[in-house]
Amino acid sequence: MTHTFYKYQGTGNDFVMIDNRFGTFDKNNSQLIAHLCSRRTGVGADGLILLESEPDYDFKMVYFNADGNESTMCGNGGRCIVAFANFLGIIKQNTHFLAIDGPHLASIDSEYVELKMQEVSTISSNENYHLLDTGSPHYVALKSDLEAIDMNVEGAKIRYSELFNTTGVNVNFAEKINNDTFAIRTYERGVEAETLSCGTGATAVAIAMFHSKQTTANAIHLQTQGGVLKVQFEPHSSSFTEVWLCGPANQVFKAELEW
Repeated sequence: MTHTFYKYQGTGNDFVMIDNRFGTFDKNNSQLIAHLCSRRTGVGADGLILLESEPDYDFKMVYFNADGNESTMCGNGGRCIVAFANFLGIIKQNTHFLAIDGPHLASIDSEYVELKMQEVSTISSNENYHLLDTGSPHYVALKSDLEAIDMNVEGAKIRYSELFNTTGVNVNFAEKINNDTFAIRTYERGVEAETLSCGTGATAVAIAMFHSKQTTANAIHLQTQGGVLKVQFEPHSSSFTEVWLCGPANQVFKAELEW
């Protein structure tokens, strides 16, 4: 049977996107999802996203990692599905949709998407790294000479370390450029490799850098391998609210496959 799918990307974080409002895609078929995400034998993507109908919301986002397993929130995927919903005519400029971590607000202007993330109230820090959940769990460490790091090696060491061996963690290394700009590289669990960009990772880095007094800015630019994201937030004594992840998201192509 022939199926239509779309490819979307946000700062190099790329996704197979499927309109599943009629429930025709078998989302329990993890082998199929992994095959579609494979860069050598399939379409190639960091993940697969289903757009589904949901009462009281414009739509529902269901996200799968490249390994075929349903996963936690994906920030760039969330921005891409907003662009997809706009393309399908489901939304115009503003939207209210449901993801695995709860409701999200978002807006789109041309190919620029602003996505409201969940409030962050817990950060665990020591002198070497920070741990926080921005819809997905993240490890954040400040580094120098970021480009010289082998992320696939160093990221995997942390992701598979005894400290995180139950559920794993996404690993982010950041380098300060100036008060409101940081370079960032991310190793993503589920992809099990470095990705060109990670939205929840960029959000985690921005908040962790403010929390650790590496910046006084509450609107921070993150230079990923695939482009620039902006994260803004309202800091409070015990939480970060009004967290917004902002950046480009666009359709790469539309195609058909048999599966």
